[in-house]
Amino acid sequence: MCTHLPPCPSADRPDHDAAVIVSAHPEQGWNLLCNGTIVFDDTGELLPDGRAVAPLRVAERTGV
Repeated sequence: MCTHLPPCPSADRPDHDAAVIVSAHPEQGWNLLCNGTIVFDDTGELLPDGRAVAPLRVAERTGV
């Protein structure tokens, strides 16, 4: 899917989020990357093979 140079990381690489945005939809909360990954504002993802990646959650701090 990626046609520019240098090519973006493929969706199966750990750095796949570094791919270029080819279609931005901030009003809907998602972007399509050139490697076929859909990334959501909450950090969740849909990979081109249909797998879902859960959003990253920051652990809450308790007690100081």
